[in-house]
Amino acid sequence: MIRVLIVDDQALMRAGFRALLDAEEGIEVVAEAADGQEAVALAERHVPDVVLLDIQMPVLDGIGATRRIAADPRLAEVHVVILTNYGLDEYVFDALRAGASGFLLKDTEPADLVQAIHVAQRGDALLSPAITRRLIAEFVSRPPDAAHAAGLEALTNREREVVALAARGLANDEIAARMVISPLTAKTHVSRAMTKLGARDRAQLVVFAYESGLITPKSPVAGQPPYASAGSAAAAASAVPADSSAFSK
Repeated sequence: MIRVLIVDDQALMRAGFRALLDAEEGIEVVAEAADGQEAVALAERHVPDVVLLDIQMPVLDGIGATRRIAADPRLAEVHVVILTNYGLDEYVFDALRAGASGFLLKDTEPADLVQAIHVAQRGDALLSPAITRRLIAEFVSRPPDAAHAAGLEALTNREREVVALAARGLANDEIAARMVISPLTAKTHVSRAMTKLGARDRAQLVVFAYESGLITPKSPVAGQPPYASAGSAAAAASAVPADSSAFSK
């Protein structure tokens, strides 16, 4: 059973999400909150698997709430999915750095929302296609970050390769095939890299890979188109519903 906390300052929006999720087998809405501060308190009380969190709220916004949840060791298994509208690009990086597993647009289809909850619960990176395109475009315009680049020194060559492939959208089985190793070994490399980098989930690996300069949006994986090109099938994170299986552990 996937336990979900819904956070939105609009009662009608919360009611809509609850009605949808209550009808789904395997999903339980454990609580609702109307602001970020209440969200943090309810997350501490219920320890849900997934928090659907509005980004613009009174008292404490979604980024602040995400940061507090991510900083609490007791909530290490709680995955935050930010709910947002178009035109909020400036929040993408702050929320991912704060610990969000990804983003969904509020006009997402109901079936895709349900699918996204399953993706987030597995610890996979989750960005809707529109947000992903904007995220990649932003990475193109930014130089590598020195602090993140220094973090590469903590990784072995194998771990760097795995992080690069994961950030390009390859699942563990695909990483294993590319590196000619077992899926279990690929998963182990990913887990060790996450531990060394202090990453909560693969969304943070994506940010690290791009900001450190480990990979660039225009560097294609063999057999895949460059990420900066229109219509790219692979992206910096799993797209919903295009490829929610990417980043599976």
